[in-house]
Amino acid sequence: MAAGRLPPAALTLKQFLRRQQVLQLYRKILRAIREVPAEQDRRYLKDWVREEFKRNKDATEEDAIRMMITQGNMQLQELQRTLKLAKS
Repeated sequence: MAAGRLPPAALTLKQFLRRQQVLQLYRKILRAIREVPAEQDRRYLKDWVREEFKRNKDATEEDAIRMMITQGNMQLQELQRTLKLAKS
């Protein structure tokens, strides 16, 4: 490969950064799910999260991806608040 040429499947910087945001959100959600006390609920939530991320893995529209990240963060915050309330 010549210097300065990228393979056709290479991500742009913007795509790379957005991908990092999505992966970070996924990891945060899975970490939060570990705090759920009931095994059955943990399993359900983990399966649900995996399915949601798989279902949307081929999304390419920037606005749609940003919206999904925002929704995911809001759902993560709601889960964290619920877990915090359950512990108190």
